Amino acid sequence: MPVHSSNTPFKRRSLFKVAGLGAAGAAGLPVIAACSDIESGEGAVQSTEGFDFVPTYKEWPLPVQPDLVGELPNHPSGFTSYPEPVQAVTEPPSGSGTYELTVPVWGDTVSGDDPYFAAVTEAWGGTTVNLRQADGVTYADTSVQWLKANEYGDAILMFGWMLGSHSNFQETVVNNFYDLTDIVQGDIAERWPLLAGMPTSSWSQSVWSKDPADPDSARIFGIPGNFSGGVGNCVFVRTDYLEAANLAMPTTVEELLEVCRAWSDDANGKWAFAGLDWFIGQWFPAGDSEGWKWVEDEQKMYHVSELPEFTERLTFRRTLWDEKLIHPDAPSGTLDAHAMQAAGSVLFTQDSLGWWNEFARLVGTGEIEGAIAPLPALAPAGRTPSVTMNSSVDGWTFLNKDLSREQVEEFLDVANWCASPYGTTEYELLQYGIEGEHFTLGEDGTPVMTELGSTIVGGPMNYKALCGQVQTFLTGDPDVVQARFDYDASIQQYAKKNLFEGMRIEGPADYKAAASTLNDQENDIAYGRAELSSIPDMVQTFLDNGGEAAREYYTKAYKAVNGE
Repeated sequence: MPVHSSNTPFKRRSLFKVAGLGAAGAAGLPVIAACSDIESGEGAVQSTEGFDFVPTYKEWPLPVQPDLVGELPNHPSGFTSYPEPVQAVTEPPSGSGTYELTVPVWGDTVSGDDPYFAAVTEAWGGTTVNLRQADGVTYADTSVQWLKANEYGDAILMFGWMLGSHSNFQETVVNNFYDLTDIVQGDIAERWPLLAGMPTSSWSQSVWSKDPADPDSARIFGIPGNFSGGVGNCVFVRTDYLEAANLAMPTTVEELLEVCRAWSDDANGKWAFAGLDWFIGQWFPAGDSEGWKWVEDEQKMYHVSELPEFTERLTFRRTLWDEKLIHPDAPSGTLDAHAMQAAGSVLFTQDSLGWWNEFARLVGTGEIEGAIAPLPALAPAGRTPSVTMNSSVDGWTFLNKDLSREQVEEFLDVANWCASPYGTTEYELLQYGIEGEHFTLGEDGTPVMTELGSTIVGGPMNYKALCGQVQTFLTGDPDVVQARFDYDASIQQYAKKNLFEGMRIEGPADYKAAASTLNDQENDIAYGRAELSSIPDMVQTFLDNGGEAAREYYTKAYKAVNGE
């Protein structure tokens, strides 16, 4: 059963005022009257819970029950056997419209002529949704220009991590996308029962305000993607290579470094890592996902760069480089870590947990040999590990504000079909394609992608992320599902609560620019282009160019969250 919010609806006008986060302090946004567009670079702070205008939650009964029952939101349930699928939308509404949806693609684009697309279109009622496929590597940055020029078609898929490329996504949302509130608020279960069965928190995180200090300006602007609670990323290790080299699974950062040294052989094309940057913060935690830490004794907010853990993580990265434990082309950011780990030229990869299933699939089809598993939660010896848990939707599908209400409703018909969970015929078709063409059932009854299915359905986004499901599960290779379920259970004790949970915070533009420069300078140190001794100067530059002003901004946000 999906977890949904039971919070009593409330409004936060007084909370923001008390914290000093009024219209100017919270977002630098003017109070909007007749003007339809807003413009600002001062950032935005907004609650993501407690709204009384989101769709009324109505549980959508699952047609089949999972084999492994976890505890939502951070320990998802799983299926170790493939159920006989049940149709979720027995009478899809007829649709005749044609729409263009912009989606990211990592790898080769696929042709819409494949039977997969015709089958999906027919199944959800006839509405045509053509895909505008764009390079996923540059998608976040180039989306800024598409949106400014209104050249993204009728809808665009945006993952949460992409929003930081926009100087102020708050204004991007309200200036470009369709306000869905009047269509989806209240009881929508009769027409869109699966959308009504999505977690209330998913819809609440799809709300943006023209003026965050004014609760009456908060509106729903996105169709939410999956709410994937729990851990989403890890570092994978080739366990077969560990065993072959008689190396133990590391349990501390120091042990990890010793494994890297024992296994790597630069002269013979073997490295511990193809790259290690964004994940390393979990091993030297300082601050939360926003990069800030509140020190209660001092009643002060610190940026991660001001803390000793920042120097520790950079020292670790620099050691990998100096000792040739990381691939020499890592600075290019163009290495295919998947291919390298599959081929055995790297031992570790930082990745999403989805790589586990994909690696198992490649082994199952005979394309590669070996096995991978995630490293346990790590920290330097003597410290307690800290694991960041996801508490947000993966992303959103935003609709163009120029669409008519009837067109939006038709698109929501499609989204409702796409919200069908694992165990339904809709999910099977959307995620695996046509049986016998894109997938077959393996000996254990689990869908196995054909080569065509992997190319057309398995890799690209297609329509698979157009809308979140009413509930997500661990699925795929039964052994991997069981191992993932056990791994999730093992790290619950290290779960770290987000300092700003329940809030969406978008830092001021100057701060974002300064943080981007700081990130570049971190890489300079990590890859030998600058020395560790330059850290104090680069941190001071960061503070002078936006970091210090952001300290006050995030301090007020923290106090707002905690009612101070």
